[in-house]
Order: sequence, then C-alpha cells, then structure tokens
Amino acid sequence: MFNFFKKKAQEPQELFFHTDMHCHLVPGIDDGQRNAEGGADLVAHEHSWGIRKIITTPHVTQDTFENTPDTINAAFDKLQQAVAEKGIDIELLHSAEYRMDSFFNAQLEQGLVTPMPNNYLLVENSFVQEAWNIDKLLFDLKMRGFKPILAHPERYTYYYGNKRERYSMLHSQGTLFQINLLSLAGNYGKEAKAMAEYLIDRDMVDFVGTDMHNHRHCATLEAYIGSKDYRKHAEKLKDRIFNDSVL
Repeated sequence: MFNFFKKKAQEPQELFFHTDMHCHLVPGIDDGQRNAEGGADLVAHEHSWGIRKIITTPHVTQDTFENTPDTINAAFDKLQQAVAEKGIDIELLHSAEYRMDSFFNAQLEQGLVTPMPNNYLLVENSFVQEAWNIDKLLFDLKMRGFKPILAHPERYTYYYGNKRERYSMLHSQGTLFQINLLSLAGNYGKEAKAMAEYLIDRDMVDFVGTDMHNHRHCATLEAYIGSKDYRKHAEKLKDRIFNDSVL
C-alpha cells in the first residue's frame, strides 16, 4: 500500500551558478583525480547540479606539482575524451591554480602561464604563510594584464588575527576573492566556514568554486546542496558573484 507520508526522493538541486572555475578533475597530475574515468564521473555529478562549464585548475606548485602547459594539456585531453565517451554535454576548459612561489615566477617569465577567459588568473598562498612579496606580485600581475583571483582566502588562518585590515587591503587593491563551496559546506572546519561567511557579509566574494578533488568531496557537496545552510548562502551570493558573466 502506498504511503502518502513517505518522503519522496529529491532530485539533485541545482547550484546558484553554472560555471565551476576551481576544481581538480584533470587526472594524475596533482592531488585530485587519479584517472580520467573518475574525473568524468565527477563532471557528470557537476552537470546534475546545473553546472554547464567547468574550468579545471590543477595545482602548479614548486617541488610537489611542477606542472607546465605540456603536462596539463596531455592530462586534460584524457579527461575530455572520458567525458565525451560518457556523452556529457558540458564545456570543459583548463587553466591552473598557481601557488605564488619561485616556480610560478619562473613560469610567468617564460610565458608558460595559462589564464582563464578574459585573463583571469587563479593564484594561491601557501597554507603556512603569506607569500613574502604578495603585494608586489599581485601588482605586477595586474600590470601584465592579468586579473588575479585569490583562491580560498577563508582558508589562510594567518589572516584571521588581522582579518579586517588584511582582507580589506587585498580586495580594495583589485585582487578578486574566490571562496570554496566546500568551505561553506563545513569541509574544512567551523573557522573556515565562519570566515567564508564573514567575507560574504562584507561583499568581498567575487567567485565561488567547488575546489572538488574526489568523490568524498562530491558527497559532501551533494549533502550540503540540499541543506538549509546552502539556501541561506545561495540567497546571499546568487546576484553577487561573477562566475557566469565573465568566464
């Protein structure tokens, strides 16, 4: 007998943006997906959330992931092929998440940096300390015609003690901020979530990315997308971020 009081299974809820501009789905070259099939499966999940464009951003980091356009292009081709074999109708592009270090400086001088559309460039700090020359480096990037986006500023704990001054200074000088959907989902703890919300409330969030690396992240995001927290965050962010308008 049918139970009218039984809760119906819900369809996956769509995200409030349709371009994911920060994720690690390119196989085998960083701490994200190990193989193309796994990456394509995560692409399929993103598509079910309403994502229609993905800009993959593998790490470029001194000593650990010293990727170049050659290594990224070869791995990205494998992901594209696996996605095509699944028949997923989605636009795939690639850039990178550039750690501001000596390797990045060398890549920059050699013209080996691959920006996103419209010359947006995703850069990150170390999680241990701020890049020692960050203000000059960000200024120089702008002088070269790039539009730097600081990845997940809510995760740099060394900013927390001086959050009002440091975040305001960086953002007011033209560095755009991208927060992680995983931070809002609580994946990195209460402090990172609270800091992401702090930046939202002060109109300092310009982009949102999943930063998804693996299927565990995927499960976390799917649970979050159906939550009350998600609805609250989406309402605040849906008309403020630039994901779909400039990328």
